[in-house]
Amino acid sequence: MKKTKNNRIVANRIVLSRRFEKALVYAARIHGKQVRKRTHRPYIGHLLSVASIVIEFDGDEDMAIAALLHDAVEDQGGLPRLRDIRRRFGKRVAHIVDGCTDSYATPKLPWIDRKRAYLERIPKEATEVRLVSAADKLSNARETLQDVRAHGVEVFESFAGKKDGTLWYYQAIVEKFREAGSNGLVEDLARVVTELKQLSTRRSSERNRNQKEKRRRAE
Repeated sequence: MKKTKNNRIVANRIVLSRRFEKALVYAARIHGKQVRKRTHRPYIGHLLSVASIVIEFDGDEDMAIAALLHDAVEDQGGLPRLRDIRRRFGKRVAHIVDGCTDSYATPKLPWIDRKRAYLERIPKEATEVRLVSAADKLSNARETLQDVRAHGVEVFESFAGKKDGTLWYYQAIVEKFREAGSNGLVEDLARVVTELKQLSTRRSSERNRNQKEKRRRAE
C-alpha cells in the first residue's frame, strides 16, 4: 500500500494515529444528538460500522477517517463543514468525504434526483472514494436487512424511496460499483442486497396473504 505523509505503515500494516482518535471525537461531537432514521440507535454506530468495513478491506487511515466523517457534510453543515474537515484532517480526507456526499443543496433535491445523479458519479470516482462509499452502502444494507428480518417490510415505509425505490437503488448501486471494477467489498454488498430483495419479496407475500385472510374472516 502506498504510504502518504498522514499514514504510518509498520510491517505492511496501517497504524491508526492520534488523527483517527481526533476524527472519532469530532464525529461523535457533531453527530452526538443524531439517531438513525426509523430507530433510536445512536448515529455514531453507523459511522463506526463504516470505518470498520473500510479497515477490514485494507483502507488506510485517511479512508478510515473519511468513513467516520462521510455524512458530516450532508447532515451537519454543508460546505462550511467540508472546509473545516479539510483544515483539520487534510485535503485527501476532504476529497473522499466530498465524493461520498450526494447533496449540498438546502433544502435537498428530491430523493430520486439525488440518487440518480450519485449513481452516474460512481464509476468516475477515485478508488478510495468508491471504497468508503461501498462500505457505507454495505453498512446500510446490512442494517436494513436486519430490520426487515425483525419487523417486516413495513420498515420501508419510513424510507424516502419506500420499498421498491430502495431496493432499486441498492441494486443500481451494485451495478455501478461493478462497472467501475468489482472487488470483495462490492461482492459482499451484492450478496446482502440479493438477500434483502429475496427476504423483502417473501415478507411482502406473507403480508398480502395475511391481509387477504383478515378480509375474508371479516366478511
